[in-house]
Amino acid sequence: MTQVQSTANELVKNESEVLRQQPLIQTPIDHILQKLSRMELPAKEHLERYMRHKWRLNHKPRTLASSFRSVMLFLRFCGKSGKRDIEEIEQVDLEAFIEHEQDRGMRISTVRTSLACIIAFLHFLMEQDVIPGSVLKRSIKLKLPDVLPRAMNPGDVRKLLSVIEGPRDRALVLLLLRTGMRIGEALGLRLNNLDIRGRKVYLFEGEKNSMGRVVYLSEDALFAIKLWLRRRDKNKAFVFYGQGNTRLCYSAGRSRFVKYLKKAGLEQKGYTVHCLRHTFASELLNAGMRLECLQQLLGHQDIEVTRRYARLTDRTREEEYFRAMAIIEKGGIDGNY
Repeated sequence: MTQVQSTANELVKNESEVLRQQPLIQTPIDHILQKLSRMELPAKEHLERYMRHKWRLNHKPRTLASSFRSVMLFLRFCGKSGKRDIEEIEQVDLEAFIEHEQDRGMRISTVRTSLACIIAFLHFLMEQDVIPGSVLKRSIKLKLPDVLPRAMNPGDVRKLLSVIEGPRDRALVLLLLRTGMRIGEALGLRLNNLDIRGRKVYLFEGEKNSMGRVVYLSEDALFAIKLWLRRRDKNKAFVFYGQGNTRLCYSAGRSRFVKYLKKAGLEQKGYTVHCLRHTFASELLNAGMRLECLQQLLGHQDIEVTRRYARLTDRTREEEYFRAMAIIEKGGIDGNY
C-alpha cells in the first residue's frame, strides 16, 4: 500500500469516527415514533403508519404531536375496555371515550379537538380498508360555547405600554398590538421578514394554518422596532432571540407580558398575550375597517371567524341602537302589538 493510499484510508477512518460520535438530529416524527415504540397499544402499527402519513403531508410538529396524543389516548382507552384489535372498534367506543374525557374534567374545546384528530385517524383506516365505514355512520357533534374574543380596554392598553421596560420587550408588545400577529409568529421572525422601508412584515407561512400574509407597521411599532434593531446583537438569527442563537421561547415571552400586567395593576383582569391580537382586531373595526380587509390581516381562512369581532364591537350597531332607543323613550312609537 502506498503512502498516499494509507493517508487516504486514515482520513476516511477518522471521518467515519467523527460522524459516528456526533449526535443524530431527531426530527419530530423520529421523536414521536420513539415514544410509540415504548408503548403497549392496540393497533400500534396502524398509528405508526398514520403518523408517517401525516409527516409526508408536511403537517406541523405541533399538529403531529396533538394528533399523536389524541389517538394514543383513544387507543389506550379501547385497550383498557378489552378491544385489542382495531377491527373491533365501534362508534360506541368513540362516544364512550368522549364521555370519559369529559368526566375527567377536560374542557369541551379540548375534547372537540381530540375528537377531530381521532376521526381523521379513523378516516385514514377506512381509506386503507382496515375498518368499515359504518364505524362513523352517525356524525358526532359537540356544541362549543360561542364566546366573544377578549380585547383589552383602551385605558388598560395605555397602562400596559407605560410600564414596559427595555427596547426588546416594547418592540415585541407593540408588534403584537399593532399587527395582530400571533406570538409564535412574532417570535419566529428573522430579519428577512422585515421591510422597514416599506413598513411591512412578511409572514411567509402562518403559524396556525400555514397561510402566508403581509402585515403593516404603525408609527409607534415602527419606531420601537427600529430602536430594538439598533440595540440587538446583529449576529443573532432571530429578531427576538433567547440564549444562544435560538429564538425567544413562548414561556419567556409570556412571563414578560405577565410581569408587565402586574406592574400596571392589571393582573386580575384575565388578560393573556393573545388579547393583544383581539385588541388589534377590535380597534380596527371600531375605526371603520372592512371585515374582508381585517380577515386578510389576521390570516383567517374563514371570514366567519373574523366576524366574531363584529359582535364584540361595532360602532354602527351601537349608534343605531341608541338612535332607536331615543325615539322609543320619547314615546315616538305608536300602534298596538
